Amino acid sequence: MTAALIEVTNLTKEYRGIPAIKNISLKFEAGKVHSILGENGAGKSTLTKMIAGAVQPTRGEILLDGKKTTFPSPGDALKNGIAMVFQETSLVPSLTVAQNLFLGDEKVFNRLRGLYISAQQLLQSLNFPVDPGAQVSSLGSAQRQMVEIARAVRKNARLIIFDEPTATLTPEEKQYFFDLIDRLKLRGVGIIFISHALEEALAVSDTITVLRDGEHIETGPASNFDREKIVRDMVGRDLSSQLYDQETKREARPYGEKVLSVQNLSMGRMVHNTSFSVYSGQITGIFGLIGSGRTESFKVVSGVVKRNFFHGGIVYLRDKLVRFRIPKPAVQQGIAYVTEDRKVEGIFETMSVSESIGIGEMAAAGNKSWFVNRKKMNKSAEYWSKALNIKSIDASSSVLELSGGNQQKVVIAKALVQNPQIIIFDEPTRGVDVGAIAEIHEVIKGLAEQGLAVVVISSYLPEILSLSDRILVSRQGRIVEEFSIEEADEEMIMYAAVH
Repeated sequence: MTAALIEVTNLTKEYRGIPAIKNISLKFEAGKVHSILGENGAGKSTLTKMIAGAVQPTRGEILLDGKKTTFPSPGDALKNGIAMVFQETSLVPSLTVAQNLFLGDEKVFNRLRGLYISAQQLLQSLNFPVDPGAQVSSLGSAQRQMVEIARAVRKNARLIIFDEPTATLTPEEKQYFFDLIDRLKLRGVGIIFISHALEEALAVSDTITVLRDGEHIETGPASNFDREKIVRDMVGRDLSSQLYDQETKREARPYGEKVLSVQNLSMGRMVHNTSFSVYSGQITGIFGLIGSGRTESFKVVSGVVKRNFFHGGIVYLRDKLVRFRIPKPAVQQGIAYVTEDRKVEGIFETMSVSESIGIGEMAAAGNKSWFVNRKKMNKSAEYWSKALNIKSIDASSSVLELSGGNQQKVVIAKALVQNPQIIIFDEPTRGVDVGAIAEIHEVIKGLAEQGLAVVVISSYLPEILSLSDRILVSRQGRIVEEFSIEEADEEMIMYAAVH
């Protein structure tokens, strides 16, 4: 075994006296990919943020090249070759790619042409197709991540920590990212890889560590693990029979009344004369590739975005013609939309769990109060925290303090407290661990069994097949195919989505 680049010994971090991680001891080697896996709240991000200097440990030691060290800030860690690429990038959107690459290292007199030339050379050496003169706000998720990585490489990073790097990437972008990891390994760069995509972790890792409830469960070569073993280590039980149970010949739930009818809906360049219906008591699955208009169609229905003013189509809600230009009237008439981007559109990070859920209740139909009843809000938050198993210290905890899976449950609770009749889930389990996936799936199924009309938009076919009673396929801005769950399979659905 090669010498450890970074070693942590008995590392512990406590918040309000409650440990987020407890006595973790691990080694990370140069030129190796070390995946850290676990449920939301297992301590993965807390551990790696301590290594990157973003969080200070309560107890324990960090050793760099065998010598005890401390990183008071991410800048200090970076000076020592430790870089972290966060799930939400830390780039400045209003600056160009080149300016972001050299941010903090500017000379007294900067020559922009020379800056762009240096940035171009760096990006070309990494084979990154990114324009150094482009404004970061104009880049997609994958290209922003490339800029983050290029910045780390320019700083001569010896260890790069990736926190959920593939959560928002297309299949093509994911393959490009994995090729990049191989090139970084050849350069002798150590990689710490955090992901809920277990198959990806198994494919790219040399070593795997599993955490559970802030404690170290197991570390070993990736060859010693498979999906079932990782899941058992993560949650302490076997979930293989609960997750993505693809009995494609199962009977669909009987549908009730047609509660939503959309005809010839159009919105800009993304939605083109699409038509579909949604029924109560059923889960309608929506599948489509990125850019297929699947999300945009339901954002129009829920009032998040506007359809075309002329020839924009018509929407019937329980046989009543509606046109929502903002979400509030849609919410008040029983439509709830759970966004795919919880960070940007779903939560107020600085608010408490109680306040975040309370906002949903304030928006609901029949709530005409101008005053906030804190007692009622806390009671509601307590009920939904228990119903959805939201893990937080208490209802006054900031949403920012929660893990990704628990943040997603807060977004769902904020929608359910509105007492909707139609609920739209857009990528409901993106960036969520296997234990929370099972819980969220049970919630979705339970809503359909209660008679609600449920829509699930997902880019993950096993999830669509596991949950849906009927499946609509979106392509090039319109619904092009419908399958019953009795006849559908992955090949048929993907063929319809592509051709």
